[in-house]
Amino acid sequence: MKKILVTGACGQLGSELSSALAEQYGLENILISDISQPERHLSKFNFSRLDVLNHQAVDQLIREQKIEVVYHLAAMLSASGESRPRNAWTLNMDGLINVLEASRDNQVDRVFWPSSIAAFGSHTQSTDTPQYTIMDPETVYGISKLSGELWCQYFYDRFKLDVRSLRYPGLISYKSPPGGGTTDYAVSIFHSAVKKEVFECFLHQDTKLPMMYISDAIRATIELMAAPRENITVHTSYNLSAFSITPRELTEAIQLHYPSFSSIYKPDFRDLIAKTWPHNLDDSSARKDWNWRHQFELPQVVEVMIRNLNV
Repeated sequence: MKKILVTGACGQLGSELSSALAEQYGLENILISDISQPERHLSKFNFSRLDVLNHQAVDQLIREQKIEVVYHLAAMLSASGESRPRNAWTLNMDGLINVLEASRDNQVDRVFWPSSIAAFGSHTQSTDTPQYTIMDPETVYGISKLSGELWCQYFYDRFKLDVRSLRYPGLISYKSPPGGGTTDYAVSIFHSAVKKEVFECFLHQDTKLPMMYISDAIRATIELMAAPRENITVHTSYNLSAFSITPRELTEAIQLHYPSFSSIYKPDFRDLIAKTWPHNLDDSSARKDWNWRHQFELPQVVEVMIRNLNV
């Protein structure tokens, strides 16, 4: 079994991906890292505190632990990034380059790095957004994701480092709290519903965004990384798609379970960000190259979220 490192493992995606990797490859083969101590549910893992901005520390950890596969997830998200743009750029870009260089220098077999729908912009075709299209992001998070995609391709082209990436839509999960992203309303709304509270939404009721249940995102990640190298034709980042919804449509789906539930809409700067992102993506390249298929549609996601948040 290969030794796997997950950076940013305490985040929404990192915590659930780490658990899925441990289930598939064995707990003893997974090393998780973050700049802060992990929550109790991650205490079973081997943990190493790591600041990905410290190039020497990244290199040393990969070398000493004989890491063969890296999932680099440490990042600052879109809404948080707009309040601290310089910090977001530094963390998202320097952290990635440190991991890519250390992986190259230590002959790491494979690297995963997550991109996002934030890499697109207001001039991107918003419906059935193609794999290759105009990309003009308007947030520091999106700019860092587009730049990161190009760095991943550069390291593949120049150094033959096998870097793989997915453009995640908004991710919905009951296990982790919102982490500062523009799509976080689709998690927060369920917490309000089960508490029988009116939900105050920071997006316009008709702002449509692509979304995905976390289990599909994790499965897509693991399947991409397991695919034969010769099958991978996209070396920037693959489009990934499941379903698309507006806040109003999500509210109505929840009302099938809680008829008295309601949302009020107070759009803020995050709505302006969301309006520059695609409504839905064409992920035919992922479906062709490594047989990607999503499993969860909106009704299933609503049922799973409500059932588990009520436990």
